[in-house]
Order: sequence, then C-alpha cells, then structure tokens
Amino acid sequence: MKLAAAVPQSASASVPITLTQCAKTFRGTRVLEPVDLHIEAGETLVLLGPSGCGKTTTLRMIAGLETPDAGGRIAFGDDDVTALPIEKRQVGMVFQSYALFPNLTVRGNIGYGLKIKRVPLETSRQRIDELLSMMRLTAHADKPVDQLSGGQRQRVALARALAVQPRVLLLDEPLTALDARLRDALRSEMNALLRELGITTVYVTHDQAEAMELGDRIVVMSAGRIEQIGSPREIYYRPANRTVAQFVGTINRVAGERRDGMLTTTGGAVPLPSAPTHSAAQAGSAHEIFFRPEDAFLADPAHAQLRGHIETSAFLGERTRLTISGAAPDALVVDVAGRVELARGTPVGISIGQDALIALS
Repeated sequence: MKLAAAVPQSASASVPITLTQCAKTFRGTRVLEPVDLHIEAGETLVLLGPSGCGKTTTLRMIAGLETPDAGGRIAFGDDDVTALPIEKRQVGMVFQSYALFPNLTVRGNIGYGLKIKRVPLETSRQRIDELLSMMRLTAHADKPVDQLSGGQRQRVALARALAVQPRVLLLDEPLTALDARLRDALRSEMNALLRELGITTVYVTHDQAEAMELGDRIVVMSAGRIEQIGSPREIYYRPANRTVAQFVGTINRVAGERRDGMLTTTGGAVPLPSAPTHSAAQAGSAHEIFFRPEDAFLADPAHAQLRGHIETSAFLGERTRLTISGAAPDALVVDVAGRVELARGTPVGISIGQDALIALS
C-alpha cells in the first residue's frame, strides 16, 4: 500500500537549521563534542551511527528536549531557538515507540495537537481528513490504535506530527520496531512522502539502508563526533576515514608494500589510486588500500592482479558473496552474479578498477 501524494495545502514553510558549537554534557560526562551543522530548508538530513554516538542527543537538542552546553546556539532560519521549549519551536516529532494514545481513536490521535493548540473545530476536521487521506487511513479513522498494524500505527504517528504544520520534522528511528519486510516497504513510501512534503527533516537511524535511501545528505557520527557529512554516494565511495568506511557497507583491506606505483601483497599487486581521496593525503606512506566488494571482478588467475582461492561462497539470490583467502593478508569479500557457482578451494583471480581503490587515513 502506497501513501497518497496529496499534501495539505496549508503546510508551513520549511526553514533551514543551524547548529553552532552545540555540545552536550551529562553529569560531568561529555556525550557530544561541539557540533557545527547547517541543514538546508526542505532537506532530509540523516544522522547515522551506532548506539551511543550522539545522534539522538543532537536530534533532541534540535527538538528542544535538551539544551546545548553554554556557548551552543541553535537557529531556525533567523530565529534563535536555543532557549525555546519544544512546544514553541513548531516541530513535529515521531518517536521509535510512536507514543500514541491508546485511549484515543486514529482521528483523536492525529488531532490531539490541534486540540491543544485550540485550532477551530472545522479547520481541525478538514486538516485531519486531509492527513487521513494522505496516509491511506480514512477507513480506520474511528478505530482504537491498538487495533492497527505496526505500519498503520507508524503512519498515524507521522500524521499526528504533520497535523500541527511544523516547520521541522524530526524522526527518531521510526521504523526500528517493524519487521524487515514492512520496514523496507515503509522506507520506500516514506522516501516518496518526504520528497513530496518538502519539509526540513532530520532523521535518526543506525540502519545504513535507511540512511542511503532517505537522506539528501548523511551525517556519520561516532563517539560523540561528526566523522563525515556528504551525499549517500560520497559517504559510500569516498569515505573520510576508516570509521566511516567500516560502518557504512562492507569494505576490503589490502595491505602490502609500495613499489613503483603498485601495492604488492601476498597474492599479487594492485595499482595505487590515481586520484587519491581527500583523506589520502593524510595517509602518507601507509601501505594499505581499500575497495568495496562489488568493485572487484573475477579474472583468469594467470592475468589477474591478485590470486587466491575460495574460502566460502554464500548464495544471496541476486548475487553470490565470495570470501577469498590468499590474495591479501586479510580475507577479501567479492560480490559476483548470483548464478556463479564456485567450490571451496577453487583458485581464482581478482582484479579491481583503479578508480574503485580507496586510500584512507
């Protein structure tokens, strides 16, 4: 089931968000180092990282649920909102648990914020009807929320956040509680909806697939710091450092010795990157390079850059993931077409395009 494309006509104008030197300390422990971040009006920005990296703390500061340490500043457009509580910031928020009211119907949940704001009854009814239609929930309008599926509850929570016409939409891992198949379907629907709404959105997740599909830009965080900000393609193909490269997707490491523009290793030699990534300048004489599993291809061992043998072969449907030993000090992972069948111990050759090789600090 797809979400309808119609958007309430009276939606508030989106605003840019600027965080300046926003740090956070809890009970003497710094959990977020000073953050400088600018989010464009209408942009979907994804905060991506493992648990405890500071992404939810950053979201809560934008929401007004946390206050940055002294010296930090948060602005919505030209408005300094650093000291404003959440109810005065015009933000809509969707939590991981959805936080729906079990004693209210779908219609009651969606209209709760409008009731608190004392929106006229006719205006409120019209806006709720628009959102019920947008989320394909009209047939469920008078049901208690505990009679809904997980996907339907997620849409009620999103509709409730949009009902108050926020300038900013904040989503804290809203798909985590769903099963894998429903999560994939709703991720695609949410992507289309956010593009249609054009509202400034900050989305927190630890799921790389969600970040890649939903984000105009991704902020990769680790240990309370921003490691890299960029488009999904930049984050994936031009990671700033090992932390980013190893968290986003699978990456292979080839260690060896530099000789005449080549990196010589246990199973052969590969060319050093011709156009090093922006972080490679910091790498100095580091004797290692990296590549993604899909950027290597099998070749005749007699003419391949690297030679090894099959350690494991995992059929994944549209592709087969090979683990290859002997080609480098570390086992290498290579993705090939799903119909390829290779037995354990089979000698293989591997070649990698020079433009797919990554040098990291």
